[in-house]
Amino acid sequence: MSQASANEAFVREYQARRGLKADGWAGVATLADLDALLPPVETRFDPAAFFASVKASFGPLSQAQVDGFNAVLDATKGWPVSWIAYGLATTWHETARTMQPIKEHGGEAYFTRMYDPKGERPHVAARLGNIHPGDGARYAGRGYVQLTGRTNYARYGIDDSPDDAMKPDVAGQILRDGMENGRFTGKKLSDYLPGDYVNARRIINGTDKAQTIAGQARAFEAALRAGGMA
Repeated sequence: MSQASANEAFVREYQARRGLKADGWAGVATLADLDALLPPVETRFDPAAFFASVKASFGPLSQAQVDGFNAVLDATKGWPVSWIAYGLATTWHETARTMQPIKEHGGEAYFTRMYDPKGERPHVAARLGNIHPGDGARYAGRGYVQLTGRTNYARYGIDDSPDDAMKPDVAGQILRDGMENGRFTGKKLSDYLPGDYVNARRIINGTDKAQTIAGQARAFEAALRAGGMA
């Protein structure tokens, strides 16, 4: 078999397997199908330009804040730029600008009252899956976005080690899954973005501070684009 014949046979087999017209000719449809299989071309990201823009909007950053930005950027890699911007804005707000996972404020008495089956709100404890005395304090909020309740900790496989939610990589995984798939309120990023940074707050907490966080998201989007994200 000649090289030309072998090439044509290969193209025909490829076309047949991909459900294309098996004519042996690498035309527009076949080339488009091949292009779709290629990995996307990644834009070179310039962290220095990104952080310069962030500092211009929000002021100086500590090393811990820079580390937190990098952790969230790693966790949200592959998202559209508006999603990443809103993930950063959410983390910025929920961690009181520290960009580090935090634990919900309050002591054992408070957590027992709020979340424990023996507390003042047993219906809340039941909704959170807190079924044993002590679960209220054990599964209080932690992370970039406060993960709360035995059921939610179990979803991420950390119900036996709830303090793992304070690790940046775990907190980032929870942030990504919760915002992308609607784990927190039933609302997800694709419901609002791109286009509506204000109502995107419903992914986390109704419309609390929605306008403020929307403004921060716009600043972070500008910084991401300054760094080369498209």
